[in-house]
Amino acid sequence: MRKFLQRLFSSWIIRMSNKFGSRPDRARIHNALSKLYKTINQEPGKRGLIFEITDADKFIILSDQHKGARDYADDFTLAEKNYLKALEHYNQHDFHYINLGDSEELWENLLESVIRHNKDTFEAEKTFIAKNRFTKIFGNHDLYWDNDPLAGFNLNRIYGKKIPIYEGAILRMKMEVRQFDIFLTHGHQGDLQSDGNWFSKWFVSTIWAPLQAYLQINPNTPAYDNQLKTAHNAMMYSWIAEQQNMALITGHTHQPVFASLTHLERIYVKIKYAKKNKNTDELAFLNEELHKRIREEDKPPRLGKYKPWYFNSGCCCFSDGDITGIEIENGFIRLIKWSYHKNAKPERVLLEEMKLSDLFKAI
Repeated sequence: MRKFLQRLFSSWIIRMSNKFGSRPDRARIHNALSKLYKTINQEPGKRGLIFEITDADKFIILSDQHKGARDYADDFTLAEKNYLKALEHYNQHDFHYINLGDSEELWENLLESVIRHNKDTFEAEKTFIAKNRFTKIFGNHDLYWDNDPLAGFNLNRIYGKKIPIYEGAILRMKMEVRQFDIFLTHGHQGDLQSDGNWFSKWFVSTIWAPLQAYLQINPNTPAYDNQLKTAHNAMMYSWIAEQQNMALITGHTHQPVFASLTHLERIYVKIKYAKKNKNTDELAFLNEELHKRIREEDKPPRLGKYKPWYFNSGCCCFSDGDITGIEIENGFIRLIKWSYHKNAKPERVLLEEMKLSDLFKAI
């Protein structure tokens, strides 16, 4: 019966989840991001940290693990091995780990259950704390860390110390005579379904989680997403496009975005240039890749000249077990994924990269 219901309802449930799981409001998003950025600058350490960085600094930015109770509603289950291997790698290479929110799924689960079933991941995160290389930012599904009076007590239970929790961070870098900021936050601010909405939390915990557990459905599509930007990502981009000397990195939408483009959008852009340069071999390859990802009736999107200032780390709970994140290292910013490859072992895969100097020149 379960398999029959899976076949019958999976597509519809995923479609409805994508449609109604987010209600971004452009004005609220713009106001919230502007307010947070201003607050961090005026009172560093209150709502977020400011890191003065150089090319020698290394950061890994991961978000949206949604660690649960290892039941069928736990989207993190398949991704745990990739996540642990990734943390092992970044700890060995002295990266600073910025956890960009929704690390714990506290809409669907009691905290005690999450703690009990995620001891290995918390131990892996503690290795960064021991080196003073861990920054934890809250999202909408783990808002508990910001607003519950017992949060500090439970952080001490998990990590052995009461670590601070922030709403955002700024990586500040000087190049020649100019100062550039990379602003980081989870990205739920301004989303009417997520920004303190009690009904959404009730619906997820009472209706969605039991249904997902029974049908065993993970709505997160594979890591290198084949969609155009979600409305929420587009609104995040619209805010950063109005700023100066700044780039933005968020999570929340579970959709990887690099330099303001998703994978599918990047294919359309490459096709345009291949046609312009009359590169028939490249064009044939790109068209083949495109038709793997679209339906016959899909029309090409209207892609303007995007400023490459917006990035999204994706998530660590894709249905194929992959995780994605943003690396900053040796003067580069990169979109990476950790995926099961040969012998089913986790492996780091480079998806996109660009020099920070090129990013800042574009800004």
